[in-house]
Formats: sequence, structure tokens, C-alpha cells
Amino acid sequence: MAFKTSLWRSTPPAIFSVALGFLGLGMIWRKSSSILPVPTLIGDLLMGIATAFFVFFLASYLAKLAARPAALIEDMRTPPGRAGVSAIGMALMLLSAMLINLGWMLPWVWWTGVLTQIAVMALVSVLISRDAPASRGFNPFQYLTFVGLIVAPIGGVSLGYPQISFWLAMISLVGFVVITIGYGANLMRVMPVQPFRPSLVIVLSPLSLFALMYLQMHMQLLGQAFFWASWIAAVLFMVQAPWLTRGGWTPIWGAFTFPVAAFTSMQITAALLGMGLVATAGAILGLIVATPLILFVAYKSSKAWSRGDLAKKTGASVA
Repeated sequence: MAFKTSLWRSTPPAIFSVALGFLGLGMIWRKSSSILPVPTLIGDLLMGIATAFFVFFLASYLAKLAARPAALIEDMRTPPGRAGVSAIGMALMLLSAMLINLGWMLPWVWWTGVLTQIAVMALVSVLISRDAPASRGFNPFQYLTFVGLIVAPIGGVSLGYPQISFWLAMISLVGFVVITIGYGANLMRVMPVQPFRPSLVIVLSPLSLFALMYLQMHMQLLGQAFFWASWIAAVLFMVQAPWLTRGGWTPIWGAFTFPVAAFTSMQITAALLGMGLVATAGAILGLIVATPLILFVAYKSSKAWSRGDLAKKTGASVA
């Protein structure tokens, strides 16, 4: 009993970045059946497992916060911790889209995700303003906080909120431009240290999701721009994979999961919209890379969580 108690009391927010990618894996397999000869059962099975994974850790984290609400602020002391908490709202928005695929229209899940994301954005803004000046710089983890609302259109349009989804995406676009310029300037001076190199891949998520949104809304110029930008980023990251993964698995590998799922989802949508061989090839390549990668990270993270190592390595608070 003490073992189980200590686990839920120290539930690390880092697990939600992994859960977000796991949910994305289920969605891309479900979507892939529309362009590839694969059964929808694979996607349905993965979506079910991923949903259970997310709901389990969400319940554990809410129990932790109920026991000691101040744990939330302590978890958000670092950029990775803030990103993990931000992934909760994103995962809820993505979950609402998954449920639509299963025939369940649950707007309250979507709204809970949107409002959670907005609340986290406000809280992180306050925390950043209280940081020491030297700690206020731009970093890729901020994409999850300030660009996370770009996930809203995935389920929001089907739920009957196209205009709201569009303007939430525009808010995200402002955040994306500011962070990209700011962090890009930082990279010109210094590259991230080895354990944090995987965080660079996070930028692939907004690039892919903006392409997805603009293509679905038939805004071809912007859609094409982000489509090719995501391809360039994906190729660069593939080439630099040995450098990004040097040193082996760490909890920061959660940063790999959702970006590859977002890229693959966008490629599938592009293929459905008639963008031809390039998009189809991207979808196949994405599935080949995303499936073992996300399952591996989910397995390693779960194993580390079960031993209590994930909480210790990520500096998670204890209720």
C-alpha cells in the first residue's frame, strides 16, 4: 500500500507529454486506414489503450493536487514541468477528437481542454514574470504552453466550433512566431546541452498542426508553406537523430512523441486532400517512425514511473 501511495503522491507531469503522443499514435493509425490498407481495429485498439493510459495518470495527478494543491506550482518550477502540465489541456482536446471518431460527441471534454490550456497559459505567464531575469529566456518547452491551443481545431471544427477554433489557432500563431524568433536567436548563440536536445523536436508539432489546420480550411498558400516547413524540419531531425539521442533514453524523450504523431497526422490529411505521393510517403514514413518510438517511450516512462524513478529524475513534487 505504501508503494502505491507514494506513486500517486508523486505523479510527475512529464508523463502527460508521453500520454499526448500516445493519444496521437492511436489517432494516426485510425486515420491511416483512409489512405492505406490497414484495419481500423489497430487504431481503435491503440486509442483505447492510450485513453486508459492518459485517464489513469490524470486521475492520479488530480488526486495528488487534491491532497496538496501547492504541488502544482512546485511542479511548474522548471520548463519541462510546465510543458508536462500544459500537455494535460492539449491531451483533453485531442481526446475529444478521438471520441468523435468513435461516434461520441462530447463538447465538454473539448471545452475542459481549452479552458485548462488557457488557465495554464495564464499561470505560466505569471510564473515566468517571477523568475529570475536569467531564467526568462525562450525555450522549446514553451510551445506546449503558448501554442498548445493549435490542437483545438482538430476536434473543435467537428463539434461545431469552427470560428472559435480558428481564433484559438490565431492566438497560437502569435505565440509560435514570438517563441520561434526568440528561441531561434538563442540557438544562434548556444545549442542545448545533451539531455535537453530532444526538446528541439517539439517545433515539429506546431509546424505540422498549422499545416493541418490551413489545409483543412482550404487556405492553400499558408497550408503549403507549413507543409513544406514541417518536411524540412522532419528531414533535419532525422539526419540529426544520432546527435539528438546521444546518451540514451531520458524522460525528455517524451518530447519526441507528439511531434512525430502530429507530422504523420498532417501527412495523412494532406494525402486525403490530393497532395499526392509526397504526402503518402510522409504518412508511411511517419507511421514507421512514430509507432516503435512512441511505444518505446511510453514503455520506458511507465517502467520508470513504476519504480518511482520518473518522479525523481524530473523533480516532481510530492503531495
